Amino acid sequence: MSGTSADSAPLVVVGRIQGPYGIKGWVHVASFTDPRENIESYSPWLLGNATRGWQDVDVEQIRPHKQGYVAKLSGVDDRNAAEVLKGKLIGVPETILPPAGSGEYYWRDLIGARVLNADDQVLGTVRDLIETGAHDVLVVTEAPGADDKDGERLIPFHASYVLAVDLDAGEIRVDWPLTEED
Repeated sequence: MSGTSADSAPLVVVGRIQGPYGIKGWVHVASFTDPRENIESYSPWLLGNATRGWQDVDVEQIRPHKQGYVAKLSGVDDRNAAEVLKGKLIGVPETILPPAGSGEYYWRDLIGARVLNADDQVLGTVRDLIETGAHDVLVVTEAPGADDKDGERLIPFHASYVLAVDLDAGEIRVDWPLTEED
């Protein structure tokens, strides 16, 4: 592994080191990409997290294994060295990701967007997304004073409910009523 990355491009987390695999320095890797095999094409990897920093690492080999991957990283030559990496996130520079296709969005671009309904009522802000298998779901933190309860809404990110996404304005318009039962 090389030293800390000096790259100033924002990072996108694409996976996590799950733990060692075997005795020759291989590691189990969980891919967060969709499709999951996209992780194979990203290079370089940066390992770490936002609080402790990131380190560049070269991927010598990566291959599918069960529900994830196993990878051999440069400079990680035994099980003990692989064990130290357990739990580290895998980041890649945002600049190496392909642009989203028409009608496609990276989750990171939706998080923080203001959500309004067709009547221009503010429903809240996208805090997170959930993958359900059928479609993604927006986790919307309710706007203060939007109604009597303080919480969140789950809104399917599906053409039946999402009317428009304006990334430049940071807004998502949805066909979703503002009701007290909501």
